[in-house]
Amino acid sequence: MKTHVKALVVGGGVVGTSIAYHLARAGWDDVMLLERDELTSGSTWHAAGLLPYFNMSFATTHIHDYSIKFYKTLEEETGLNAGFSVVGNLRMAQSKARMDEYMLYASTAETCGVPYEWMTPAQVKNRWPLVRTDDLEGAIFHPTDGYINPADVTMAMAKGARQRGVSIERRWQVDGYRWTGSEWIVTCTKMVERGGNLVPSEEQIEITTEHVVTATGNHAQRTARLLGIKIPAIPVEHQFIVTEPDAALVEYRKTHGEHPVLRDADAKWYVREERGGWILGPYEEGAPARFEYGVPDSFRADLFPLDLERIEEEYLSMIHRIPSSETVGLKDDFNGPICYTPDGNPLIGPAPGLRNMWLAEGFSFGITAAGGAGKYLADLMVKGEAEIDMASLDPKRFGNWMTTEYAARRNEEAYDHVYVLHHPDEERPAARPLRTSPAYDRQKAAGAQFGHVNGWERPNYFAPLGFNDHDARSFRRGGWWQYAVDEAKAMREGVGMIDASAFTKHVVKGAGATAFLDWFTCNKLPRVGRINLTYALTSHGTVRTEYTIVREAEDVYHLISAGAWTSYDSDYLRKAVQDKEAEFGRIEVQNTTTQTGVFALAGPRSRDLLKKLVNDADPEAFFINKNFPWLSAKPIELKMCPVMAIRVAYTGELGWELHHPIEMQNYLYDLLMAAGEEFGLKLVGARAQNWLRQEKSYRAFGTELGRDATPQEAGLDRFIDLEKDFCGKDAMLKTGIRSQCVTLLIEGPDDADPWGREVLYAGDVRVGRLTSGGYSVAFGKSIGMGYVKPEHAEVGTKLKVKMFDQLWDAEIVEDSPYDPTNATIRQNG
Repeated sequence: MKTHVKALVVGGGVVGTSIAYHLARAGWDDVMLLERDELTSGSTWHAAGLLPYFNMSFATTHIHDYSIKFYKTLEEETGLNAGFSVVGNLRMAQSKARMDEYMLYASTAETCGVPYEWMTPAQVKNRWPLVRTDDLEGAIFHPTDGYINPADVTMAMAKGARQRGVSIERRWQVDGYRWTGSEWIVTCTKMVERGGNLVPSEEQIEITTEHVVTATGNHAQRTARLLGIKIPAIPVEHQFIVTEPDAALVEYRKTHGEHPVLRDADAKWYVREERGGWILGPYEEGAPARFEYGVPDSFRADLFPLDLERIEEEYLSMIHRIPSSETVGLKDDFNGPICYTPDGNPLIGPAPGLRNMWLAEGFSFGITAAGGAGKYLADLMVKGEAEIDMASLDPKRFGNWMTTEYAARRNEEAYDHVYVLHHPDEERPAARPLRTSPAYDRQKAAGAQFGHVNGWERPNYFAPLGFNDHDARSFRRGGWWQYAVDEAKAMREGVGMIDASAFTKHVVKGAGATAFLDWFTCNKLPRVGRINLTYALTSHGTVRTEYTIVREAEDVYHLISAGAWTSYDSDYLRKAVQDKEAEFGRIEVQNTTTQTGVFALAGPRSRDLLKKLVNDADPEAFFINKNFPWLSAKPIELKMCPVMAIRVAYTGELGWELHHPIEMQNYLYDLLMAAGEEFGLKLVGARAQNWLRQEKSYRAFGTELGRDATPQEAGLDRFIDLEKDFCGKDAMLKTGIRSQCVTLLIEGPDDADPWGREVLYAGDVRVGRLTSGGYSVAFGKSIGMGYVKPEHAEVGTKLKVKMFDQLWDAEIVEDSPYDPTNATIRQNG
């Protein structure tokens, strides 16, 4: 057995074997996989093996698409049949709202080239007469997917990995990890079977490796303890039942092919054929989290007792949908642990705070995702980046504030939300409120309807007291839409205030801070008292993080970035400092996110409001351009509250960000609200802000900005200083322009706006996709931002955007269609 390898994969389920295979295929010829028991003995062995394409995430759709295509190639390579039954996938809808969901999904699927077909209830009935369709609105059918045998596909990938030189060792448990500064020392114990249990023996070895990948499935909490980190992957019970043969199905199959995988999302189940009978897999309410503190040593390829009462409603709805199943008995049942995360997406990428430690945990749809997860994680490890932006799956999207209780409750919710209507404006209630700014209660009393961002409660919009946000959700213009319109107009015409306290905030200072930040970011550094917008790039020249940099002193900088990415940004920044401190000199990094609140005050009357409150001998002159120019910052006093005021506004209006001590937030809130009455101050939420920033073509990290586009492709040349050297510069220049970011005004339907997931066409040719969408109060129509091929990026180009299965006219407009000269932002007092 080897004791020194380049990469060690821990975990022999379908995900681990895929990673080992793809690392070897990517060119690493010294890879080892360790499994504490037998291959597939975790959740893989009892998985139903379904391969659903359906996913609202661009990155995850690519991962699923790769898996489905890749699995079809395994037999030719390995000689092993992976058991792939390409029967298709029929997803039925009982309501118009569900069909709206499918149409939004379908447009997202088109951006990735995923095939689908629409079917009417009559077409479904004609093709599969055993299915009841009289209460259906329609269905979407994927002809290219189906189901696979989990054990067979795992063994096929394992054989493919061995053929490529991977060592696979069974019955070895990892008991410790130690980082030497350049490599990992992994302590492993030989496991032996005694009395049906798997127990450690006295035999131990140490394996030295450059890289470790953990794909430990249900054992993720044990892995987290060994590494000293948090991993919010906790299993939830998932049960499915297998029926005896259905006589009607047996008769049907004499002259017809196999049914597709059937999904009745409104009934919360999937069904597929199994040897003349049916497999029913429900996603019911009340399924509990298990193994919050680790898997018992006695639990191997085991199951939990079936809880039939918990799935009674779903069982009866199967009988309703497939009436012939009513008289069929139960043949078998399974209730096993399936790992989840708080948002239902896996954790794929570098571990927080650790070097060369990679996580592949929390796969609730592990069979579907395994192939793509292996491919794209291997790309991250071998090439430095994947061809798709993997940030939405990065393990650091959950911060260190997260606890076991939070993860367990949110994971249970993610499970029972598998088949709920996934409105783009969806807000899930579990484990909330948790992280709140001091003004939370005041904003709630003012009608705030909150969203959940990195654990923070952040107002989405403000409505009358008693308003029900859940009932306001829609795939079209929901009940909240008019409130957001009113807020956007108020900020354009008067003055509005946004609570932006969730912004990520770091202070970088020290003798080496200036040289470091000059290398770390692509724009010129601001002068003292000024600010710049800039970007940290990946080694491939794409956008890793967006920063507003405020220079307080010669070697003191405030870095402000997106609130959803605090741990993600902090980890990257600190690791970069560690790498460069010896070269540049002492650098200190402080995460001040929870110490500083932020109110963004903007609109034509914002200056008038602030003049009433500032402590100065000449308030009238204090905020004029000469004394407080655009893109500058200085400490001010608003009555009894010290504030760092930054003259910038993400909404594109005259405005200031007011950064203040968090403990004084309620004082400042009350002060601003009282003084603002005279000027019609209106509280504004994130949805109106999102619309307003699109009118200014302001790119947002996580939508227009990410690790799959360079700042040049994003159209941010004015924020790139090509006269200096900076991280990723050469790679950015080498990449060139593959696609370009554009802003479009859209003549869409009267009752809907794009969400930023839609496909763009030139004629009948797919040329790009939207990354953001919404409504423009300035132009009275829908607006969107996205990426198109360079030859279609000229201002004035007419395109089509697909919404609700129809193509709607769209035109590319100049950047910042609202106030393109920034006259409003620069206006004097």
